[in-house]
This record gives sequence, C-alpha cells and structure tokens, in this order.
Amino acid sequence: MTTRGATTTDDDPYGLRAAEAEAAGGRTHRSVSRTVGRWLFGVVAAIVVVALIAAGTVVWTIQRSFPQLEGTVAVAGLDGEVQVLRDELGVPTIVADAPGDLFFAQGYVHAQDRFWEMDFRRHLTAGRLSELFGESQLQTDLFLRTLGWHEIAEQELTALDDTTRDYYEAYADGVNAYLADHDGAAASFEYAVLGLQNADYRIEPWTAVDSIAWLKAMAWDLRSNIEVETDRALMARDHSSDEVSALFPTYPFERNPVIVPTITPDAPSAAADAEADAEADAATASIDWVEVDGVIEAAALLLGDAGEGIGSNSWVVSGDLTESGMPLLANDPHLGASLPSVWHQSHLRCRDVSAECPFDVSGFGFSGVPGVIIGHNRDIAWGFTNLTSDVTDLYVERVEGDQYWRDGALVPLQTRTETVEVAGGDPVTLEIRSTVHGPIVSGLTGEFTAIADDPATEAGAVDAPTGETEYAVSLRWTALEPGSTAASIFALDRATDFAEFRQAAALFDVPAQNLVYADREGNIGYQTPGRLPIRGAGDGSLPQPGWDSAYDWQGMIPFDELPVVYNPDEGYIVTANNAVVDEEYPYYLTGDWDYGWRAARITELIEQKAAAGPLTADDMRDIQADAQFWMGKRLAAAYADLQTGDEQTDAALALLQDWDTQNSAESPAAAYANVLWDELVANIFVEERDTEVPAGSQSRMFLVVDRLLEDPSDPWWTNPGLGVDGQRDMLERTAQDAAERLSELQGDDPAQWEWGDLHALTLTNETFGTSGIAPIEWLFNRGPYPVGGGASVVDASGWVLGSGSFETVTVPSMRMVVDLSDLDASRWNHLTGTSGHAFHPNYTDQTETWQRAEMTPWRFSDDAVRDAATHELVLVPAS
Repeated sequence: MTTRGATTTDDDPYGLRAAEAEAAGGRTHRSVSRTVGRWLFGVVAAIVVVALIAAGTVVWTIQRSFPQLEGTVAVAGLDGEVQVLRDELGVPTIVADAPGDLFFAQGYVHAQDRFWEMDFRRHLTAGRLSELFGESQLQTDLFLRTLGWHEIAEQELTALDDTTRDYYEAYADGVNAYLADHDGAAASFEYAVLGLQNADYRIEPWTAVDSIAWLKAMAWDLRSNIEVETDRALMARDHSSDEVSALFPTYPFERNPVIVPTITPDAPSAAADAEADAEADAATASIDWVEVDGVIEAAALLLGDAGEGIGSNSWVVSGDLTESGMPLLANDPHLGASLPSVWHQSHLRCRDVSAECPFDVSGFGFSGVPGVIIGHNRDIAWGFTNLTSDVTDLYVERVEGDQYWRDGALVPLQTRTETVEVAGGDPVTLEIRSTVHGPIVSGLTGEFTAIADDPATEAGAVDAPTGETEYAVSLRWTALEPGSTAASIFALDRATDFAEFRQAAALFDVPAQNLVYADREGNIGYQTPGRLPIRGAGDGSLPQPGWDSAYDWQGMIPFDELPVVYNPDEGYIVTANNAVVDEEYPYYLTGDWDYGWRAARITELIEQKAAAGPLTADDMRDIQADAQFWMGKRLAAAYADLQTGDEQTDAALALLQDWDTQNSAESPAAAYANVLWDELVANIFVEERDTEVPAGSQSRMFLVVDRLLEDPSDPWWTNPGLGVDGQRDMLERTAQDAAERLSELQGDDPAQWEWGDLHALTLTNETFGTSGIAPIEWLFNRGPYPVGGGASVVDASGWVLGSGSFETVTVPSMRMVVDLSDLDASRWNHLTGTSGHAFHPNYTDQTETWQRAEMTPWRFSDDAVRDAATHELVLVPAS
C-alpha cells in the first residue's frame, strides 16, 4: 500500500511504513491492482528503466508479445481448422467443428491476450506468489495454502464427468500450444520486468486444475458476511445488544423490495431428473510487495474485499412491457477495479450446432477459464448478481495440544504439512491444522486472534481457558469443499430453455448467485442456485461454539426448495443483492443482505418508464447509468431549513436545494453531498470517541442514519469529544466540516466543485502498477478518469466510507443489455479492454465508453460477426 508523497526517513526511503500506518487508520478495499507495495530495486532500477526507454528497447519488448491476429498458424494438438475472427475491439469469435477444438482455441486466444494475468492468478490461488516475488508474499501464501484451494480444485477435476474434464484439458492444451512458441517476454512484457530481479523464473505448463482454482478465488471475492460476523463478534464485547442492533439493523422489508415475493411452485425443471442428480453428485525472487499480517487482509489485498461496492445489478423484463414484445435482460456486476478488467469478452461457435457440438454462446468469461460465464446463446440469456447469502461461519474451538473438544470428548486435529518455495530465500514449512468445521485461522489475522483471545459466541460467553486448553477460530465455508461449478459453466452455455437453465443452476454451487433468465420464446425467470447451508442451533450471525455439534451445519437446502420465479405477473424481476425472500421463507439464508436501495430505485425506474411507454434497450442502458444518491436526497431534505451563519457553509448547503440528486461527474452538489455524508458518519460514530464503531457498508449506514434523522433525541447525536450536543448541533458542525474539507480539496468556489474529479478512477495494473517508480507506473497504469455514480446507487462506482478518500475502488465491471427480439441489437461494454498487454490498442479502448455508461453493438449472427471482423487468424493442425 504505497502512498506517493508519504513522509520518508533514512530507514524508510519510500515512505512505505508511514503510508501503511496511514492506511491502517481506515478499512479500505484493495483489489489485485492495489497489491504491489515496495518495489524491486530502487533508484538503480529507475535509472536502468529510463535508459531502456530512451534506447527504444522497451518499445520493442512490449510489442513482441502482442498477439498475431491474421494469417495461418499450424498448432500441434488441433484436430481441425479453427477461425478466430476479431472486431475492432479485439473481441474474438472462435469457430470450430468440435468442442475440443473450440476450447483448445479459446485457451490459445486467452494466452495470446492475457497470459501474464493467468500466470499471476494461478500462483495466487495455489499459494505460490513467493516463487514469483520473494519473501514479502510469504504471509499471503501461508494463508492461501491454509485454505487449500488448489487441493480442492484437484479433487473437483477428478470428480468431473469425462466430457467436462476433456473440455478443461483441451483448454489447457491450447494454452500450452501458445506457450510452446512464446516464452518470457515473448508471452508478455511483464516477464521482462520480472526478469530484472527473478531471472531464474520459467513459465510452467498450464493445467486444468489452474483453471478450476480461479473459480475459488472468485468465490472468495463474492463471499458474504465473514467481515460483518467478525465485526459483530468484536463489538459485542464492548457494546450493548441494543447498540449492536442499531448498527446492524435487519433488512427494511417494509420499504425495499425482495427478489422473490412468491415462489413459483411449478417452474419448468430438469434438476430433479436422475441424470441431473447423478451429474451433481459426481461433481461433488524478492520483489518487495506489501507485507500483511492477517488472512483477511491478505485476501482482500489480492482478491478483493467483499465489503462496500461488491455486488451487482441485474434485471429482466418480459415482452408485455417492451416495444418489441420480447424480453430484455440487463446485468452489470460490481467488482474491484483492475487493469486489465477481470472480464474477457468472447464468442464461441460450433460451425454446425448439433448434439455433438452444441455451443453458440457469447459473453463474458475469465482468462484462464474455458467457456462463457455471463451472456447469451442462440436460445437464452442470463445474468448474475451476488446472492449475499451467508455461506461462511466462524467456529470457536477448544483446543488442547493436538486435539479439540467435541460433545464432551477430545478428538484429534487434522493436520497437513506443505512447503512454500521462496524466490531468493529458503523454503518454508507450513503445518495446517483443521477441525471438522475447517481450517484454523486464528493466529493469522488480528481480528480472528482477538476473537480467540476473548471469544463471544451465539451460545453466550465462554469460560476462561484452563490448564492446557486454548481457544482457536476455524472457518467453515462452502467453497472449501469440492463442488460442481466447473461443470455448470458448460451446462449454462448449452442450455436451451428454463428447465435446462435450472439444471445448470443446480450445479452452480459456489459462489452463490442470483441468476436471472430470458429466452427467445418470451419467458423470463429467476433461480437461486448454490450450496446454501441449513444451520443448527445458531444462525451464523456470531461465531458458533465448535465443541457443541448442535451448532453444526445440518446439510444443504434442497435445490427444489430454493427460490424460483417463472413469468411473474409483474412482468419483471429485479436483483441487486437485496433480500431474496421475506421472513416467511422456511430456511435462513442470511441477515446481512444489501439493504435494497439499488433494487428499489431500479424497480421505480422500470415502473416509471413502463408507464410512459413500452421499454427499449435504451431504457435499460439509462437505468444502468442512473446515479440518484438516495442518502444525498435524504440529507438535502434534512438540511432544507438549516442555516449555519457561516457564508461558505451556507453557500455549499444552497447547492443541495436545486440539485437533481444525481451523482453526475460534473455536479458541485454531488461533490458536497458525498463529503457531507462522509463527515456525518465520522462525526456521529467515530470522531474522538473512546471506542470506534466500524462504519460498515454504506447501504447499511443509509438505514442507520435515516432512522437517526427521524429521532432527534437519539443519544448518538451527542459526541462529547467534538463538543456536539444534539441533532441540530451535529448537523451544523458536519455541514461546516464538509465545506472546509471540500474547499481544501477543490478550492473555495462551490460552483467549481466537481464530484467526478473527487471520485476519480485510476486504472492500476494488477501487479506492476504501484511500483513507486514513475516510468514503470507510466508504462502500465492509465487515468485518472473522472467518474460519476457512487456507493449504493445504481451506477455503483463504490468508494470507502470513512477512509479519507473518495477514490473509486469498485465499479460496474461490465454492462450488458440483451435484446431477445434481435440478438444483434444487444449491446455490451467493459471497464478496460480485451487485451492485457500495455500499449496494445485494446488495452483500455473501452474505458471512455464505460466512463460515459455507453455500450457498443454486440454482434452475434454469423453475417453480423463477419461484417464487423477486422482480422482473421486461422489455426490449423500441425502436420
């Protein structure tokens, strides 16, 4: 976590420890693109890099890894000829005669565009970053080895049916066919930079396990409430139950929508067929990076914090409401900002679609993983949002030596030993301890260790440890058991109706997602997939007592009892991480939904637009771009009659009264409203108090503060540390603080304030973008870009409340609108571009359209694809 301009000392020449200390003051989201801290080699390396640039060597090295886009390439491992057609955005359409060749070619193309990203990801998921970057990544590797993703992926590969396993193996063969002719800097410029310090590194062959393991990383990125559960556990030691309840309110069912108000009892289903059940059962160097002390910190830095901004919007409307008479489906997943974007666009087409070669599918996937994750085929379209169900639980364990207590008896801990190789250093041996619930994680992070030191569980206080007994914390998580998501991708890609869609959803066990659906017969639907636990005596809101099996999970919710909707009377389905079901649903999914502000706004806009006339794809795009700031609207009302007597502050407050409540990039009022909101939360809950209260997600704090605004007598309005007594005093003080802060940031003239500049997005390369060496950063990073939107608005460009910065850290990572009346009339866009190669024309060529929430045509038919093609590469079998 580097901060340019941080205070430096002789023993900390880059200001790193000062920057880390500053960052520790607030919880911030850091994606993969924010991980690199201290750099390779300081001033000497900077001089070398500048010299290389001056000599033109870097330009040549960068360009030599650009992919070949035209001509014919003979490739060992293909059975037939494959065409790779690319449009001006570099988006490939891959056409083959057989699935094996299709996924082989997708692996080849992914390696062309993104191999460094793929290689980095597999080292990450396998806990092998120290092999690349040395000892500074050891703590991260120890954590990831403890979770054991790679080992679980190996088990999942073994359990796959033969056909699906062949697809993964064909994909790996395609990656390796590309690597056979491209090594080191010829594969990606990053290897030239890496080689300046880790000259011995050699690229290993790709494996099917490397692909499957990345699905575990995405499950971590989209896990649910482990941080909230931890916060509650720590707060319960110092705050009353009423205070904890006030800061963690339940979902506002009375004001914001649920996704499935009524479950469709007779939705078309193939998931209960014997064949589907059988398939589901069968699938069961020393680069000096930032060093982190804890497992959550490590994973959040590298994979994405599941906190503020991680979510998504998706909705589908039926032909009863559209101009064409056919459904429209929209989706925009919200993930951590990264360069390149997490998504890779592609179209996979069998030359003749048949039972033997059933694929004609286009959409968004992950480099390193075969198939299309979100998109459409010739019959159906689908979108994802995070279910936000609770699939993680912490268990407090009573440990004695190499045993732990279960139902009054000592049982042995499970142990395994692994060796972590370290570039430039000695190997490190790791002993991993696990209970029946999962790996022990206390001792690896301050929060988990604090729970173990002074545990509070759902069963109440626990006795102090005696004798040899100590407390530890273990992690139960659905993704730490072999699953079937790896098979579900291909089932989705070839599904032709809602029954087959549900069959695919039954296999999509982690991460738990909301799946919306539309088809070219005019049907719309929704399905909750995923492996969702049935809890025992507790609900998972606090750590469970691991010594009492009554608190163990009692199995998983049967798929046929998960929420499903098919052709609802309303004519639309909206999902935005809000509550899926109401409190009458017989199973407990979570108490930590997003609080529904985005879902409510999307629903409002659909109904408004439908009342004005039939809906179009343009309407869907306009809803995705909506930036109404609900809390800004609420604050404008609260301050409507308030004057402070301070000229500067009252001029700022006047901005709110004529504001349309949209967080537009150019808006002065939006800038002030967001700073006002940040200052208000700090003044109420944090500033100068003896015990800081975690702010948590903005969605939750919207509800907390809204309720406070309704109750001027609430004691939270008084902050003795600030000399503030009561609601009006707090509002006046906060208005002045916000005006002063914004004046410092953007000048004294309120008319010149701009939200977009305050909320700017810098696209930072996921590995080399925070080197601290300007020439290196210039090579890889792009921006800053002024950005509108905000946290808990539909155009969800998230920032971290209370962090001291309004920088955009989570984004709509892509946007798509599928028109089921004419698939060629669909449109799409994503954050950066198809290519992962710095300075390639497709590196960030979609960013400006993303910035304006504009999308480009998404061509699907053979004629449209060929008309738009600017390049054609033909892959042929090597003789």
